[in-house]
Amino acid sequence: MNPILEVKNINKQYGNHTALKDVSLIVEPQKIFGLLGPNGAGKTSLIRIINQITGPDSGEVLFNGEKLAPKHVDFIGYLPEERGLYKKMSVGEQVMYLAQLKGLKKADAKVKLKEWFIKFEIESWWDKKIEELSKGMQQKVQFIVTVLHEPKLLILDEPFSGFDPINAQLIKNEILELRDKGATIIFSTHNMGSVEELCDNIALINKAEKLLDGSVKDIRKQYKSNTYNIGFKGNLMGFTNALWAGAELIDKKSEEDVHHVTVKMLRQNKPNDLFQAVINHAEILSFNEVVPSMNDIFISVVENKTTVNTQSSFTE
Repeated sequence: MNPILEVKNINKQYGNHTALKDVSLIVEPQKIFGLLGPNGAGKTSLIRIINQITGPDSGEVLFNGEKLAPKHVDFIGYLPEERGLYKKMSVGEQVMYLAQLKGLKKADAKVKLKEWFIKFEIESWWDKKIEELSKGMQQKVQFIVTVLHEPKLLILDEPFSGFDPINAQLIKNEILELRDKGATIIFSTHNMGSVEELCDNIALINKAEKLLDGSVKDIRKQYKSNTYNIGFKGNLMGFTNALWAGAELIDKKSEEDVHHVTVKMLRQNKPNDLFQAVINHAEILSFNEVVPSMNDIFISVVENKTTVNTQSSFTE
């Protein structure tokens, strides 16, 4: 299956500031793609180029195999981090106006909007002024407008900003449903928990350059450090002494007669080697590999660390 979006060697300069340096990405259809990076990394510049708000200095963007052109705007939905609703307009007037800007006929727009308003339980908002709504309520309205024309590609910049946990989950469910119905989503956020929960693939940009690119699953595997959380009963001192040749004790915590430790295997040693070393000192109750979170990886890569922090969460 061909990519829905290809970003090829994009460069963008604003005066003396380099916003993007030779950035390339491939976004597969019907996937959720996380575009990550600290503030000022270049994410917004790339999003603006994809939306044709601005153009690259060099490089190109392909949409469904074609060079990105004005006609492709109708196939893209964009929810910016900075919302742009007209405060003095009523909600109904606002959404009808924006729906028609997206190419929907008035009658079709009204039918679709009614469906979404019922789904989000906001029918009573139709005659309210935008300025009467909370930030989260305005966010719901803007989300509806973004997806109403059923775009093939959705670009969502911090889509959960302003939402309480219940409404954040509502939007997450809608994002997943849109993907399952055929949409491709580029998802920009600082919330690494949402990245692990929603994203199939990610790219990490920092200081204008792409540092990481791939599936969330593969990247987390890549940054594993042969570290394990172990729960056991037995002699803690004997267990610790048995590790000396093949593993390093990173963390420990004891609750009555049960010990919880975090151990990093050294050299080419395997878990079975550890079992053989400690079997006479411990009754193993649990054994789990520590896989770094996307938050750990994000911090590690941005700070140019060589390994991800895999310190145990046992420490209080």
